[in-house]
Amino acid sequence: MVSTLPGPDEALPDRPDPIEISGRHFVTGASIVPPFPAGTERILLGMGCFWGAERRFWELPGVVATAVGYAGGITANPTYEDVCTGRTGHAEVVLVVYDPERLPVERLLATFWEGHDPTQGMRQGNDVGTQYRSVIYWTTEAQRRAAETTRARYEERLRAAGYGPITTEIAPAGPFYYAEEYHQQYLAKNPNGYCGLGGTGVSCPVGLDV
Repeated sequence: MVSTLPGPDEALPDRPDPIEISGRHFVTGASIVPPFPAGTERILLGMGCFWGAERRFWELPGVVATAVGYAGGITANPTYEDVCTGRTGHAEVVLVVYDPERLPVERLLATFWEGHDPTQGMRQGNDVGTQYRSVIYWTTEAQRRAAETTRARYEERLRAAGYGPITTEIAPAGPFYYAEEYHQQYLAKNPNGYCGLGGTGVSCPVGLDV
């Protein structure tokens, strides 16, 4: 599998049209496309295979909608097959739309950190490749500050438990491209489907103190 991100001259060409989806959450019926309810915020989180990651977030109180897709790369409107080549630069991510009054971003990020091993670089467990890298793509300054603060605090815990440094990419959110309909809320449609996520077992020292 590809373990380095492509440059612009190596990336697959853009596709002209976005992938068509129903726009409705299979579990809740909520809209997973804009416009989203007033007062909500959105963040893009990548923690390996997006099937299991999305389920972790749609189950959180205060989350209004989730969707899976591709972000952080070069190729516009990629397909899943495109992303799997490693030549789009995209990570598999979850779009999380949440109410910050009900779910402070620090608590949301605690679920993110504890839900995977953020020290593995271009892989997550047995899933190897750039699309499985750990990422936080923020849309507000408060999210950026929370991402950096929680990363520093969680890294202290991980190092004490014998893990290496956190490799999570933290960057402003760029375009988000929705994945194919069959990927959306995949584990609700396929209860026995694959979920490769596994945390470290190290608790994140944030979330309960906000």
